[in-house]
Amino acid sequence: MADNASSASGAGAYWRGALLLAFGLTAVRLTALFVTPLELYPDEAQYWLWSRTLDWGYFSKPPMIAWTIWTTTAIGGNSEAWVRLAAPFYHLGVTLAVFGIGRRLYGPAVGFAACALYALMPGVQISSLAIATDAALLFFLSLSLLAYVELPLAQGRRRLLTAAGFGAAVGLAFLSKYAAVYALIGLALHLLISADARRAWDGKTAGVALGAFLLILSPNLAWNAAHGFSTVQHTAANAAWGGRKLFNLPELGEFLVSQFGVFGPIPFAVLMGGLVLLAVRRRLTDADLTLLCFSIPPFLIVTTQAFISRANANWSGAGYVAGSILVAAWLMRWRAKGWLLGAVASQAVIATLFLACVISPAFSEKIGAANAFKRAKGWEQTVDAITARAGAERGLTAVAVDDRFLFNASAYYGRDFFGAVNAPPLKMWVREAHAQNQAETTDPLTRATGARVLAASLDLIYRDELAQDFQAVSGREIHSVMLDAKRRRRTELFIGEGYAPLPRDPVTGQPPKPKVKSPE
Repeated sequence: MADNASSASGAGAYWRGALLLAFGLTAVRLTALFVTPLELYPDEAQYWLWSRTLDWGYFSKPPMIAWTIWTTTAIGGNSEAWVRLAAPFYHLGVTLAVFGIGRRLYGPAVGFAACALYALMPGVQISSLAIATDAALLFFLSLSLLAYVELPLAQGRRRLLTAAGFGAAVGLAFLSKYAAVYALIGLALHLLISADARRAWDGKTAGVALGAFLLILSPNLAWNAAHGFSTVQHTAANAAWGGRKLFNLPELGEFLVSQFGVFGPIPFAVLMGGLVLLAVRRRLTDADLTLLCFSIPPFLIVTTQAFISRANANWSGAGYVAGSILVAAWLMRWRAKGWLLGAVASQAVIATLFLACVISPAFSEKIGAANAFKRAKGWEQTVDAITARAGAERGLTAVAVDDRFLFNASAYYGRDFFGAVNAPPLKMWVREAHAQNQAETTDPLTRATGARVLAASLDLIYRDELAQDFQAVSGREIHSVMLDAKRRRRTELFIGEGYAPLPRDPVTGQPPKPKVKSPE
């Protein structure tokens, strides 16, 4: 009896520790969100723009990110902090779910260690302070994995509810980001190699899970069908394994190095090294096998993709939840207390430095990290220059930009100007024969809106191509914004009259090479 009481008391202490860690970090992150001078990254501005018109899907992403921003901004307004507000709360939920999964598979001590490793993971620090699709994806994936590991113990009505929860969580993960497909890959792999996993399911539970999944996902599937599967095509294009030379060793090396930075140096080394060591020695437990099925496929598939084509560091993020629990379990099983403390401590140091940089960009310059934050600076100043020029001009039929980042930033930071009565509309110059992004799809510059345009070219990359699509160009002006002591962003503004786009190359879809110099 005393042993049971002691065990319950210990489990309660770990749970209280997890709550304190999760809510304490969330409070710190919320403070950082409301005091940081960093502006919205253009992708964040794009998601905000989507949230102004709710739908079941968008050009490049499923709808969850727009729904999330609509909710938070409906409560607090459109400031940067309220646009980003959901991010730390999503990761609060993941942290607690990680504790639950770890406790179920290995015990409360592992659950607490796992949630500490996850909550302090470098990639999670970034994702907690920027609104993007990964936070929601990881939240719903963590709920699906929690339901999955609880299913074998559930009985009766609770068993059906757990199966429904699993299917619904996977469906909501798909509405967040299509990388949720890794949950289905993990499920299929685990069912294939584990007889115990197969015994946990029967026809009724499988039917309930599948029904909940399809019920959640079907509106997005219908939206894609009505829009030519644009989101699916965009996702497939990002994941395409063509377009670059094969055996891309530099890209592979860069991706692997990035995983040490995103997952954490010690945890990623333990995850990869432990997998090899335990597999060779055949000492993987059933719990290990479960988590490996959900953590390793994202890393292996995206690593292969990096080798063959390209890959962003966060594309393996679907493996973070299960991976952090594995690392905690292995370090505690090996009684590697020093390594576990070192992993948590190093993660905490990185998290502290990142928060300091977010709160004070001047500090990031002092430690040589300013370049990492350049895309969250200077947009409001750039857009102010555009709207000031547009307000001073007469007879404008549009304000057109040649870069989707500038379009998104202009939509957000110029919302008061472009939302005014009789203001010229914000339009996107379509460089190629077919639309390449949401702005080119929904707000393209056309002959009808191109009679007299204030054109803005970001960093002057396409200014000559943009200028040649007009019959007359005048009033050139270059606006420069300092992003830090070394870097600046330049935007050229000019008046373009008589928009008449030249024919695009039938093979590449790109405009002809300019034959004249940029307008003076």
